[in-house]
Amino acid sequence: MRSPDDGGGGAATPLLEVRDLTRHFRMRGGGVVRAVENISFRIGRGETFALVGESGCGKTTLTKLVLGLEQPTSGDILFDGVALGSASPAQLRAYRRQAQAVFQDPYASLNPRLRVRTIIAEPLMAHGIGDRASRRARVAELLDVVGLPATAADLYPHEFSGGQRQRIAIARALALKPSFMVLDEPISALDVSIRAQILNLLADIQEEFGLTYLVVAHDLALVEHFSSHVGVMYLGSMAERGPTATVFARPHHPYTRALLASVPRPDPDHRPPAGVIRGDIGSAMAPPPGCKFNPRCPYATDICTTEAPTARALEADQLVACHHTEVIPPLSLSPA
Repeated sequence: MRSPDDGGGGAATPLLEVRDLTRHFRMRGGGVVRAVENISFRIGRGETFALVGESGCGKTTLTKLVLGLEQPTSGDILFDGVALGSASPAQLRAYRRQAQAVFQDPYASLNPRLRVRTIIAEPLMAHGIGDRASRRARVAELLDVVGLPATAADLYPHEFSGGQRQRIAIARALALKPSFMVLDEPISALDVSIRAQILNLLADIQEEFGLTYLVVAHDLALVEHFSSHVGVMYLGSMAERGPTATVFARPHHPYTRALLASVPRPDPDHRPPAGVIRGDIGSAMAPPPGCKFNPRCPYATDICTTEAPTARALEADQLVACHHTEVIPPLSLSPA
């Protein structure tokens, strides 16, 4: 499922652009894990781009590539017009200041031996920004931004709830005044009762500071509510992407349709539409030939087993990597 270079997050001058990004991992036994293959998309300034798909489809590897925690096998990432693969050390250091992350588990992402003051100030110290007094003032400011009292600075992570810990993690991510943030399942480890609070906080700081988000999520209702654009990944490739409202209202790829059809609905008479996928996701070490989705696709034909589909542009900036988009029955569906 190859993606064209003109990828699909929306803006003419994107803040982040991913071009044909590929990451393979060589195994000791000689095999190759094809974690990410030929992924392209754009994220405009102030937008929220969400990545969805089953576990193991390559979402986390892709975010690590974007953050510079992994190096691509091929392809490139451009940030504000600068290609990171050929960037100078100074440009890479500037990118690390501008790109920050909030991780899934606030119980694991905060050092239990450090006080909150040190945790939040750590990025400032790493980049040599400010003196001790200015850092303390910045910590107090950030605690206020995320809705925690100034006294929290003197406490340790174990003295807070999960939602409060995630607020601390968000404060740490804001310390360097970034323009771009990766949110890796930011609410999935939290109690249901406080998930909306953290989402509202993220939305508020995005508006206040003009942030651009790349979100990894399994919760499709969250994606529909929170993101402006969405990319649906399957086995390391991009199956479909486009504006969230368009993709959710009129999904064209069989995998996207199956994901949306699987969302539970509070209706005892509801029956999922025909064409629900079967079987398990394949192996990234031995992906099927042709379209990677063909062993599970109810619409697969001979061409699907021999030729990988190229993403085709549809309405409203929507791109779909499927040979049979025109013949698949229309579907109007929303997680609601």
